[in-house]
Amino acid sequence: MISTDFNVKELGEKNIKSPLHPTFHPDGLSYRFIENDRVLMDSSFDKLKQSLKNGESPVSFEKAGPHRHLFFDPEHTKVAIVTCGGLCPGLNNVIRSLVYQLHYRYDVNDVIGIQYGYEGFINSYNHPVIQFTPGSVDKIHLFGGTILGSSRGKQDAAAIVDKLVELNVDILFCVGGDGTLHGAHIIQQEVERRNLNISVGGIPKTIDNDIDLIDKSFGFETAFGIASEFIRFAHNEARGAYNGIAILKLMGRNSGFIAAYAALSVQEANLVLIPEMDFDMDGPKGFLNVLKKRLENRHHALIVVAEGAGQKFFEGESFEKDASGNKKNKDIGIYLKERITEEFKSLNIPVNIKYIDPSYIIRSAPANANDSKFCALLAQNAVHAAMAGKTDFMVGHWNHLFTLLPISVAVAKQKKIDMNDELWWNVLETTGQPVSMINK
Repeated sequence: MISTDFNVKELGEKNIKSPLHPTFHPDGLSYRFIENDRVLMDSSFDKLKQSLKNGESPVSFEKAGPHRHLFFDPEHTKVAIVTCGGLCPGLNNVIRSLVYQLHYRYDVNDVIGIQYGYEGFINSYNHPVIQFTPGSVDKIHLFGGTILGSSRGKQDAAAIVDKLVELNVDILFCVGGDGTLHGAHIIQQEVERRNLNISVGGIPKTIDNDIDLIDKSFGFETAFGIASEFIRFAHNEARGAYNGIAILKLMGRNSGFIAAYAALSVQEANLVLIPEMDFDMDGPKGFLNVLKKRLENRHHALIVVAEGAGQKFFEGESFEKDASGNKKNKDIGIYLKERITEEFKSLNIPVNIKYIDPSYIIRSAPANANDSKFCALLAQNAVHAAMAGKTDFMVGHWNHLFTLLPISVAVAKQKKIDMNDELWWNVLETTGQPVSMINK
């Protein structure tokens, strides 16, 4: 039997014939309707053989795509879109693609935008809704950020659902990361408690690529692509001075994917520090001694550090929290600069240190071509699912196919780099840094 943990909820029977054409016509599109098809979680042949041998159905996700029949009547369907959390390349692409797919493929013409995240549903903020048309979103994909604005922090789910009812919304698309998706799940629970036929769908947005059970999230590729350019620039800075050291801090609160991918793409970084790794600062195997040996051999060094790395060095200090309740990391880049300066001054070794933090530049950039395409396909599949009455779902991507996941499953834990997996070993080979910088 298929694990019920991976089954996506449905609002009811699909009794309305889809306006999409099932077969090719010279004046139309060809659609292959998705009915009960699934995507294997583990695609290895040995795993499949073992499942069949045991008489078990292999663990799988629901395959995303168009349905032959719909739950919602397009002519009488109203859709709302909200973007939440930090900025990320591709937000405007997703908004534009949702509007286009709804209007041109499903003939849904009543689409609104909720401004400034979930607070846009709360009347006391006085944020007016935006009426979307294909013309109003025609050029927004050329710009970074989000035309709707965004915000962090929890809002009252009951008040949000009250607003959805007041606006006569049938489908709500929530575009955001872990906190946003948690919020979408809570909204859906309130909708379900009231027995309302409102579909709530999530489109995962996290520049850190840390949402579980999906290959990647939109914006990540653009982010590490831009970060790789900063690695080139930082490398030039390091090489431009005797014992030059460049410290480049990149995004990655709990996961180091941007730092790892960017370092692999350029292969100029000498040390990569990420949240998943433990390392000592002092001692014979510690970071400072490794850096010292690097300078003795090559007289320059480039350090790439994810924002969440080395937080153990701030133990005992008080940590603030952002509006979403996430602990704000201390600035590991500044800490490294100060410790390196102190260490080499005590050794009477001259160093020239440059600290670079391009985080806000990266996250507000427009999406690159591949991310733009990915955003469009995520949005198209989100519309297919919602129009068919799927709810409490998140659109994912796994084994080169688009999937649907229950939101609660997708946000159960964060994806992190496995320190024993191929990705991290590739980073170690590229940088030449020690396997461990722990003294024990």
